[in-house]
Amino acid sequence: MRTVFNVAFVVGLFLLFAHLLARMSLYHPMRYPDGYWDLRHALKADDVLLTTSDGVKLHGWYVKHEDHPLATLFLHGNAGNVTHRGEHIAHLRRAGSAVLVLDYRGYGRSEGSPSESGLLRDARAGYEWLLGQGWSPENIIIHGESLGSTVAVLLAADVKCAGVVLEAPFPSVQAVAAGILPGIGPLVARGYNAGAVIEKIGAPLLIIHGDRDEVIAQRHGLRLFEMATEPKSFWSVPGSGHNDLVMTAGEQYTERLRAFYQLQAVPHPNQE
Repeated sequence: MRTVFNVAFVVGLFLLFAHLLARMSLYHPMRYPDGYWDLRHALKADDVLLTTSDGVKLHGWYVKHEDHPLATLFLHGNAGNVTHRGEHIAHLRRAGSAVLVLDYRGYGRSEGSPSESGLLRDARAGYEWLLGQGWSPENIIIHGESLGSTVAVLLAADVKCAGVVLEAPFPSVQAVAAGILPGIGPLVARGYNAGAVIEKIGAPLLIIHGDRDEVIAQRHGLRLFEMATEPKSFWSVPGSGHNDLVMTAGEQYTERLRAFYQLQAVPHPNQE
């Protein structure tokens, strides 16, 4: 009996350690002043400060686009900070959208430390900030990248929006972990269960995924696509890995987004 107890105790400690290790590997924030902060001027971005429902102060960049009726809430991946999304910002603006890129808690100039519940509060704070700027739900695109794609799904399942764009998404952390460490992975890595709620999204959906993604295999994006309801579309980017999707897609990235935007666009209240 004592032997069984000792084995169970050791296994429990191992799983606890593995769970903590998995959580640590999930977030790779880069804090200010690390990054490319001078890029803000080239992008003509304004600094934005906002406070979440639990009192955490966040920082982000907002790039206006007076001539088009859409605003995008861009939720970035698990590494770096807002300064590493300059290429995304430039393409989204050329495609015809204003852009708000938030740094999650613990990233860039934002306070706090990251967690799933925290990132969801951060995303909602960004959405509500856009509403406060006069954007209606029918004029807001929710766009997520990698880990940010699951945050985008969880937010969009709970709020109204014009459309949802997901880059390199996955159904859940557990699904990805199962492919990396079969058996043990799903036991220690859990959360961000986008697959459980994606069918609740009523807005049009565009999923973009590289066919050579070495971090989040394209099969995960396809599985999430299968779980989603219509209207939806899937764009497989030939030759793209995980971190070079925008560069590999080039101007096709802008054109695809522009076409998606034009289908969703309704006049902005300030343009009526």
